[in-house]
Amino acid sequence: SHEGAAAGEISALEEAFRKFAVHGDTRATGKEMHGKNWSKLCKDCHIIDGKNVTTTDVDIVFSKIKGKSVRTITFEQFKEALQELSKKRFKGKSDEEALQEMYKLIEGKGPGLTGVTKTVASPTVSRLTDTSKFTGSHKERFDASGKGKGRAGREDLVDNSGYVSGYKHAGTYDHKVQGNK
Repeated sequence: SHEGAAAGEISALEEAFRKFAVHGDTRATGKEMHGKNWSKLCKDCHIIDGKNVTTTDVDIVFSKIKGKSVRTITFEQFKEALQELSKKRFKGKSDEEALQEMYKLIEGKGPGLTGVTKTVASPTVSRLTDTSKFTGSHKERFDASGKGKGRAGREDLVDNSGYVSGYKHAGTYDHKVQGNK
């Protein structure tokens, strides 16, 4: 029964490996992992704790484990790399225990996308996007509430009334003619 448990853990680990391996790469198969995604996994899963394991350690282990001319590691190499790091991350535990702790950090995780694009409310940006402060022709493009008027605000819509633009008495001709009879 112990074999089954180990196999189950591996699959959760492998699933996490695959999720990180394909992250940000549309061509990735999930069988190999780039250094960039390896360090992302180490950050997101808190393998890098800033004390025992740093980004440098993670990069060194990656370089050591991968082949000379290759830029990626396989799942097998990934497990080797974790074993290397687990000794540093969980000092004082047996290799086996440390590795299990390591797996627990990673299992069921995927690349975190939280807080990737936060909109910054800087005074500069809010000043530039406050339509009430616009002047000139740009002012005409928004109504009082600051909502854009769309095409009407952008294009000079042609006035086909037959009067010169700016003529104040448009539409009064008929009244004058009728009034004179």
